[in-house]
Amino acid sequence: MQDAKIRLYVEQPLAPGQAVVLSRDQAHYLFTVMRRGAGAQVLLFNGRDGEWRAGVAEAGRHGGVLTCGAQTRALQAPPDLWLLFAPLKKVRTDFIVEKAVEMGVARVVPVQTAHTNADRIRHDRLQAHAVEAAEQCGATFVPEVASLVALDRLLADWPAERHLLWADEALAGARDALLAAGPRGPWAILIGPEGGFSDRERAALRAMPQVVPVGLGPRILRADTAAVAALTLWQSVLGDWV
Repeated sequence: MQDAKIRLYVEQPLAPGQAVVLSRDQAHYLFTVMRRGAGAQVLLFNGRDGEWRAGVAEAGRHGGVLTCGAQTRALQAPPDLWLLFAPLKKVRTDFIVEKAVEMGVARVVPVQTAHTNADRIRHDRLQAHAVEAAEQCGATFVPEVASLVALDRLLADWPAERHLLWADEALAGARDALLAAGPRGPWAILIGPEGGFSDRERAALRAMPQVVPVGLGPRILRADTAAVAALTLWQSVLGDWV
């Protein structure tokens, strides 16, 4: 019997003896690309019930059925952290979503700013990319990728209890600002576009009591690099890396 090294995200509930019907794409990947057959072992997760070992009960070219055995890991939910970012070119946007999943966020929110280069996104493609990233990195939770929303609209309805780490290229220092902001709780990180925030956006952010402006070092970072740097900073000070 082969070791269960392949991980698949499924929508169905997971429990001992539960039958899980594969989609056409999953069946193609498992049986044609990976050349698995009846009896092969797979790891399943759905973002709610943890990770489960399952065996292939039926294998076909266009579908298949797995049967759950035992749970291998309980659900490991990330901190209550959102990542807000202005979309970039396709490959770099994909990179940000992938790293957000790997580093542990609960929600990914693309935002339209005054200087955002991309005015539309393929929401379904980014959500699928988040699923793929979770399958590859061993996560048991898949963050929601929200639809593109205008930054001013998002800030107008911002929850009073959620802190917002604003990566401000005009500032220096970060760790002390985070420590001074208060205890752990609902947070979000905001990464701006390559052209930076407009004066109007900067004024709106400065006026919000929930905003914690921080700098990310003495060098100007690309937006995708800034997202990774800010996530690392927050996780190491207030997140589940501590």
